[in-house]
Amino acid sequence: MVMITKYLADMMTKGGQSPVFETPEQYGLNYQDVTFKAEDGVTLSGWLIEGSSDKVIIQSHFGVQCSRAGFTPEGKGLIKLYKQNISFLRQAKHLVEQGYSVLMYDLRNHGNSANGSSPYIAWGCEEAKDVVAAVNFISTHPQYKDSQIGLLSICMGTSSTAFAYGLENGLQHYPNIKALISVQPLRYVDYMSAMGVPNFLTNRVNQYNMKRGGADLAGSFFKYVSNIQVPTLVIQNKNDPWTKLEKVNEYYQLLVGEKELLMLDLDKNRAAAYDWLGQSPQRLSTFFNKHMSA
Repeated sequence: MVMITKYLADMMTKGGQSPVFETPEQYGLNYQDVTFKAEDGVTLSGWLIEGSSDKVIIQSHFGVQCSRAGFTPEGKGLIKLYKQNISFLRQAKHLVEQGYSVLMYDLRNHGNSANGSSPYIAWGCEEAKDVVAAVNFISTHPQYKDSQIGLLSICMGTSSTAFAYGLENGLQHYPNIKALISVQPLRYVDYMSAMGVPNFLTNRVNQYNMKRGGADLAGSFFKYVSNIQVPTLVIQNKNDPWTKLEKVNEYYQLLVGEKELLMLDLDKNRAAAYDWLGQSPQRLSTFFNKHMSA
């Protein structure tokens, strides 16, 4: 039982290989390498891809084996999340062509960003500080401080964003945020349930993780969703085997502002929706265009 507990805890909270495997230059994009610090001193690394100076999209990626660039199966062993690269620079290129600048950054313990106070992924409660830092970086940037901001938050990026709306100095204090796209919101307890892990083992894994210095994974970001006042588009693959669709709907119902729900009919693989973002980026720009005036 100890070995199973450790295996599951590591699977949930160790970043593994999350290389920044592409650069904007490969897509013909002008960009700057940037770094900025979260409130607890963690240095975050990213790209500021240059488009318009009055509208900026901030992307927060999904957790475990992912970076600002997306996901690559290279070096992931026999069991892979997805069989091919998922390049987030595809949607970035489209958004730049639509007149947006794009900030893509690595969450703590991923990519080229530094480790947090704990080396274990926290499913959003610690990474929330990174989302606030990214928004603050743009909000205080000499060139972009007057820009409208749209958030593109993917899986753990979405939970981090919701947690960030619950922080004392959180996102609710940034009126320049005009829209949010929330891709496949997921809580630890719902993931474990969808995977068929019994409740006692889910709790045991969480206790083990906390004992070794990790976060309380059972904490729910749902309690902060009602703080999100901006128009929000929720995107979910209805065939995703790693979630509970009723919990995605619960997240959607908790949103109090203008909202839309886009249910995709994709392969029975959670990562198919991540790949879809780069295949159908016009759906992203259509929503942002609607809520971020020129």
